[in-house]
Amino acid sequence: MSDAFGGLFGLIILALDIWAIVSVVRSDASSGKKVMWVLLIVILPVLGLVLWGLMGPRGNRPDQRAL
Repeated sequence: MSDAFGGLFGLIILALDIWAIVSVVRSDASSGKKVMWVLLIVILPVLGLVLWGLMGPRGNRPDQRAL
């Protein structure tokens, strides 16, 4: 049972990391910041994801409702 839980947890983290990387690449942040975030997420998947969620370039995205 614990192996299945670990595999499911790993799959969820992988999916969230891919989503975070795509979000970083599509953001309006500078290239240097994008590279830093992508490397952090790839090297430290769980911690990088948490840090990106808390401190990422969320405010740089244009407001979709205004379009």
